[in-house]
Amino acid sequence: MTHESDQSDGITTNSTSNPPVWIKVALDFGPLIVFFVAFKLGDLFVATGVFMAASIAAMVISKLVLGKIAAMLKFTVVVVVVMGGLTLYLQDETFVKMKLTIINSVMATILLFGLLRGKLYLKMVMEMAIDMDDAGWKTFSRNWIIYMLVMAGVNEIVWRTQTTEFWVNFKTFGYIGATMVFMIGHAPLFMRYMPEDEGR
Repeated sequence: MTHESDQSDGITTNSTSNPPVWIKVALDFGPLIVFFVAFKLGDLFVATGVFMAASIAAMVISKLVLGKIAAMLKFTVVVVVVMGGLTLYLQDETFVKMKLTIINSVMATILLFGLLRGKLYLKMVMEMAIDMDDAGWKTFSRNWIIYMLVMAGVNEIVWRTQTTEFWVNFKTFGYIGATMVFMIGHAPLFMRYMPEDEGR
């Protein structure tokens, strides 16, 4: 990908340098780990405030280290700040617990809208990590949409029927674990649709 295309889509990393994977992982999961630790040391309201601060910090670090802020990170931080702010202002746990449902539902809708228009939005976000032909991206996007809708439903069931501590554990470990299994399960798809010159 050229540097010009990186500037136009505004969501991929700078093509002049490919940052270490651990930086991306830290930006994605760092705030969540901080949220878990803060909950264990305090309560959900304390954890919510810390999570908001950590999410904003991740966005600032992304700008400083990577030179840009991914569209998904921007969207996530907006939802975190809005739902977290309502949680703290109203002292109601419902809003922060619904955050995962909202993020998954909105992203699934955006990806579905893209597919219907012939756009592969997921490719724009993940092509630096996964190299596939467009046919593979279409299949992966469809499966990702289904996965996010399922996890949105699971989140609703968990927070409405289980204790807050159970929900925090699910949000921190269950969701990450499920996503890892989902990605690993798609390894055959990634290999099947790998460009021929790389698959040799």
